[in-house]
Amino acid sequence: MALKNTIPTNEKKYSGFVFQKINYILFVSSILIVAVGFLLMMGTEDIYSFTKITLAPLVVIIGFAIGFVAILYKPKNKDI
Repeated sequence: MALKNTIPTNEKKYSGFVFQKINYILFVSSILIVAVGFLLMMGTEDIYSFTKITLAPLVVIIGFAIGFVAILYKPKNKDI
């Protein structure tokens, strides 16, 4: 008996990278934003300054959010 092919013919077999170029750009930018946030947190000012208490944590959270978007973002054209 011959075995039938279980892969439908209308689906393309894609053996490239999982992410596209835009995903990598977003991910690298998120890493840089998180690094800037930690540098702001490390500043030489007093420990209770606006930069350390408010601005730096917001920058870090925004960087993590962009990283999350970079992982989940699916470009419309997969042929790029």
